[in-house]
Amino acid sequence: MSALSLPNILTYGRILTVPVVVACFTLPSMPTFTSRWIAFTFYALAAVTDFFDGYLARIWKQQSKLGRMLDPIADKLLVASCLLVLVADGSIEGLSVIAAVIILCREILVSGLREFLAELRVSVPVTWLAKWKTTVQLFALGFFITGPAGVPVYPWTVETGTVLLWISALLTLYTGWDYFRSGIGHVMDE
Repeated sequence: MSALSLPNILTYGRILTVPVVVACFTLPSMPTFTSRWIAFTFYALAAVTDFFDGYLARIWKQQSKLGRMLDPIADKLLVASCLLVLVADGSIEGLSVIAAVIILCREILVSGLREFLAELRVSVPVTWLAKWKTTVQLFALGFFITGPAGVPVYPWTVETGTVLLWISALLTLYTGWDYFRSGIGHVMDE
């Protein structure tokens, strides 16, 4: 498949939004309300492309090795970058930092495991629960991004983000253990 297929272009776009979202947190000249809503707009567009790149690739039969490689990388870049800036600016604080660390550690563990298993030509397919985990993470981070900017019709944005972050951390632990358990047999064969 072409590197310039629409599903791959959506994935590239998701990767390119990461520095834009991070920049919104680091530009001191912009008011918090404005920067958070700009960050959320780009973040939401990136999150939506996470669904559409895979969906379109499947229905148009444009799945490619490049897309299969870049899609999880784009997800991890978006989630990890947002977690880091949200912890750095104090949006995620207290015990919720533990949930953020759990998520980051799992992503590193699974990435390392996948890389090692790829050398052995062992595939570790993405499970539906892992897809749900990513979805819950994306929603949680969206609530945290908009939290300080305030949503007048829904004042519990940070609280909702916190609950969803912990749910995603629990799903992260389970799916991380599941991947580790399925891959450890290939590591321990010597």
